[in-house]
Amino acid sequence: MTGMLASVNSIAEAVLVFNTQVDIIDLKQPERGALGALETDLVRQIVAEIAGRCPVSATVGDLPMQPELVFNAVKAMAHTGVDYVKIGFFPDGDSLAVVRKLAELTPKTALIAVLFADAQPDFAIISALQQAGFAGVMLDTMDKQKGSLTQVMTHADIAQFVALAKSHSLLCGLAGSLRLDDIAALIPYQADYLGFRGALCEQHQRTGQLNQQAIAQIKQAL
Repeated sequence: MTGMLASVNSIAEAVLVFNTQVDIIDLKQPERGALGALETDLVRQIVAEIAGRCPVSATVGDLPMQPELVFNAVKAMAHTGVDYVKIGFFPDGDSLAVVRKLAELTPKTALIAVLFADAQPDFAIISALQQAGFAGVMLDTMDKQKGSLTQVMTHADIAQFVALAKSHSLLCGLAGSLRLDDIAALIPYQADYLGFRGALCEQHQRTGQLNQQAIAQIKQAL
């Protein structure tokens, strides 16, 4: 069964999606980029509010692929008590060096790598993620103006990504400006979860207010 990840940026939003029984509450600040990070103090407050009743993930921001920089950001976010820390693998720097450095944290911290469908990701990194002890991997989009995941990547490539993640025993997520209409096409791939932000907001604006009816519609469709 494919679960629902909902991205939120405040305590109020986290409570709203929790009450709609989403499967993962994802903490990020859409105004700061594809994977903009919330302040760690706010993340701690949200973790305390949810109090273990639902898994919580958090992003570390749109960071260049510099091992020490990413390592320190992940370590700081892990100390907030979130269940998963998400790291965007951007198309600059040395991604494999970042993976190797983050392996120091995986014994105690569940890490999720985020690959970007609109940046020609190399799926060969999935094997390295497994070897480094990552908990999961997901596909997202970097440029939200280019359309949804299904518009920037072929269905064959999406299917290959999910199959590779599963064959390496990694949690698998699909996201990237997903809309209600994308669900029917993506469900057959049996990813562990689909991630949403814009589709949950007023007028599909990812930086706007959440719309309770839209959240309920997505949840029902899944």
